[in-house]
Amino acid sequence: MVVHRNRLLRGRAAEVVLAAGVTLAVTATGGCAGGGGSDDRSPAEASAAVRGAADVLARTGSARARTAMEMATGGTRVTIRGEGGVDFKKRMGQLLVLLPADVKGEDGHRSITELLVPGALYMKNRGAGVPADKWVRLDTTTLADGNLVTGGATDPLIAAELLRVAQGVTYVGETEVAGTKVRHYRGTTDIGRAAGSASAEMRGALQAAAKGFSKHTVPFDAYLDEEGRLRKVRHRFTYVNHGVIDVSSTTLLYGFGVPVTVVLPSSGDIYAGKIAD
Repeated sequence: MVVHRNRLLRGRAAEVVLAAGVTLAVTATGGCAGGGGSDDRSPAEASAAVRGAADVLARTGSARARTAMEMATGGTRVTIRGEGGVDFKKRMGQLLVLLPADVKGEDGHRSITELLVPGALYMKNRGAGVPADKWVRLDTTTLADGNLVTGGATDPLIAAELLRVAQGVTYVGETEVAGTKVRHYRGTTDIGRAAGSASAEMRGALQAAAKGFSKHTVPFDAYLDEEGRLRKVRHRFTYVNHGVIDVSSTTLLYGFGVPVTVVLPSSGDIYAGKIAD
């Protein structure tokens, strides 16, 4: 009975694949604040710093990124990690997302290459009957979650965009992220409000997410360095798909200024056939 129940839970987790066919997941990459809860920054200053993080990243240009997504449902946790780079000026990114072995019941870990551009997600080596040398293109404006969770990683561009409407922001204190001194802020954002204030390129995906998520309010922890650059952000989403699914999505940014090249596939390299469930 225990084995059967665990299989059912894993099956439920796999259903969160949505149109992409990539199972959700996430990782608890910790990120506990090291500060002592100092409140020497006013709420107005804290809000301004967090809300301006996306603009600071755009001025900075590009960065390397690591992502982690942990999904919890029915006592089962699944984790997916990713690594790549993002160009915040051109609004393009590339990630190599590693699926855990137990998601598909396979012995090895399968990596999926993902290209992130406004309104679309390209995936290579995504399985489900798609040839290994072909890409799958998903319109993120039609996904029920706007690709906040579908691809196994929250698009770092959208992760930063969500902070534009941060509210109830408090300054927790100073700590370190990957050896860099940062300021830790905590608050909530609203997916619907973020869609209303987002740039034209990001608006469609956020509007889709606003319709698909049962809860628009998203708690977050954001870590900014002395130059106001977002070094780390963790969002906690609640998604309903055959039950309530709690998702913690973490984005870590580093290597600012390192060139990021994203080459979109030609039409002939995009798979047009049927994708297996």
